[in-house]
Parts: sequence; C-alpha cells; structure tokens
Amino acid sequence: MAKTDMALEDELVMIRQMVEAALPLWPVPAGAEVSLLNIAENMTWLVEAGAFRAVLRVHRPGYHTRTGIGQELAWSQALARDAGIDTPAVIAGVNGALVQEAPVPGVEAGRDAGRYMVMFEFAPGRQPGPDDDLVAPFRSLGAIAARTHIHARGWQSAEPLERLVWDEAAVFGPGATWGDWRAGPNVTPEIREVLEKAEQMIRLRLAAWGKGQARYGLIHGDMRLTNLLIDGSRTVLIDFDDSGLGWYLYDFAAAVSFMEDHPQVPALRAAWVAGYRDIAPLSEEEEREIDTFVMLRRMALLAWIGSHIEAPEPQAMAPHFAEGTARLGRAWLARLARG
Repeated sequence: MAKTDMALEDELVMIRQMVEAALPLWPVPAGAEVSLLNIAENMTWLVEAGAFRAVLRVHRPGYHTRTGIGQELAWSQALARDAGIDTPAVIAGVNGALVQEAPVPGVEAGRDAGRYMVMFEFAPGRQPGPDDDLVAPFRSLGAIAARTHIHARGWQSAEPLERLVWDEAAVFGPGATWGDWRAGPNVTPEIREVLEKAEQMIRLRLAAWGKGQARYGLIHGDMRLTNLLIDGSRTVLIDFDDSGLGWYLYDFAAAVSFMEDHPQVPALRAAWVAGYRDIAPLSEEEEREIDTFVMLRRMALLAWIGSHIEAPEPQAMAPHFAEGTARLGRAWLARLARG
C-alpha cells in the first residue's frame, strides 16, 4: 500500500476525494462513481458511468518516478502490440498524457502531497484462486512469460530505465526494496536460523548463476494469480507496476506467490515449463534452478508482509507466513544436500 504517515482509514478517505476530483483529467462520462478494488503497493479503483468502466491506479508515493511509470506503460503496450500479450490498454488523459498527477486534499506540500495516476480500460474476466484447477492457465502463463522475455531482449526504452531491480541486493541488501525479512512477523530465533542458511545458499547459487543476457533482463516481476484475468481460453496479464530488471525464472516464482507450499505447485511448475518450451528453449539446468528463485521470492514476500502490515492482505497472512517460509527453506536445503 501507499507509505504515508496517515492511518489507512484516513488515507482512503483522502484518496477517494482526490480520485473523484481528478476524474475530469480523463475522458470519463459525467456522473461517474468510484469504488475501491484493491490495496497493495498502490490503490486501484473501479470507475463506472453507465456502460463506461475503467480501472484507475493511484501510485504509492516514492515507489516510481513519472519516467519509470511511463516506461512500464510503454513496454506493456509494446507487448500487446508486438508480442500478442493480452494486457489492458491505457486511457490517455484529455491532455494526451498517460500519467496524470493530482494533489491529495488536506496534505501540505511534500512527498505525499500529490499522487501519480494511470487509467486502464476495464478487462473482463475473473481472478483465479489457488484451489482452482490451474494447470491449463499455468501452461498459458508459461507461454506468456516466454513471449515477454523474448520481447524484452529486443525492446529498448527511449531513456535509461528507471525501473525496479529484482536481484539479490533488492531482497537481501541493506536497502532492500521491501525491507529486511528478519523484521517480518513471527520470525522466531529458530526460523531466523533456518532462513539465514537459506539466504546464504541463495546468494551462492545466484552468484554462480550470473546475470547473462540469456538469464537476466526485463521481467514482469509479479505474474501472480491476482494479476491474471481468465476469460474463457483468454488469459489477460495486468499490473506491470513491479516490472524491472531481474532473472527470467523469477517470473515463475512470482506466479506462485503466497501459495508456494500448495499441493498443486509441482503440477503448475511442470505446466509452466511446458508452456514456456512451446515458445522458447528452457534448459534442464534452468528447470532445476527454479526452486532457488521460489525461495528468493518467498523471502522477499516475508519482508513485504512485514513492511506492509497495515494493509488487509499482509495482516491475513502474517500469523503463519514465517513458519511456512522456514518449512519451505528446510525442504529446499535438504533437497540440495541430497543432490
């Protein structure tokens, strides 16, 4: 969610007022109503007026620059245009700009005084759940990931990238994007001991894996279930807000976010790999290394929960997430020890 000094309830009231006042920045019919869809890094709002429906994303302050948001939109729209990726179109403002900005009512000048906003066309479909039969969607997702990676290798931003970087420093470094996993809820001394060993092993394996062009580049970074819309046989990929530089295999790890220990994950992994190979090569070595990136992502999510604990989703997962992460870590380290 947005990081401010305000309580969440007060912030929601102010952001709603800002959104309602800002609607004339876009070609939105008069009398449109807004309703909150989601709170995560950003807030997303549904905008409705008769047959008109759109989704408005209000950016967390300080997370991205205006240029960086523009680069996200440029890449996602290039993927739709050139690589056949279903992703919602951006609705330009009446001034022609894709990124708009508006002041937050009652907030004095400073970092939190204004918010960047982007409006997207409404995409039909439903978000799948972890208990759905996800094998077919994950095969589609593997193919989508392959097409995004192929496209990314040939795509160039007009300016130097101002996007996130999802490497070991972003997860484990002193300036980690989502904070220190050790500060996550319920990280007991026993859990910390296990995860310290997991972090050390992840660092070693990532250093050996390297950042060659075939393995590392521009990725979506958050292909989890909440960012997919299933509409019949069509899979729509939304929310490129976390797109940036990272390892390509991280996109599978992100796809199983918060459900890494679900019984169907092995089948989903096999389906994703098969879908990827329908489009692009994926070596046996790469397939074996996927679990390293699952652990990297899981520990990043533990930090995310701790640094976003005021939002409903992290609060719901907080009681048992550290324990589950340690259980995954023990199993992963044991598999590596067995060779």
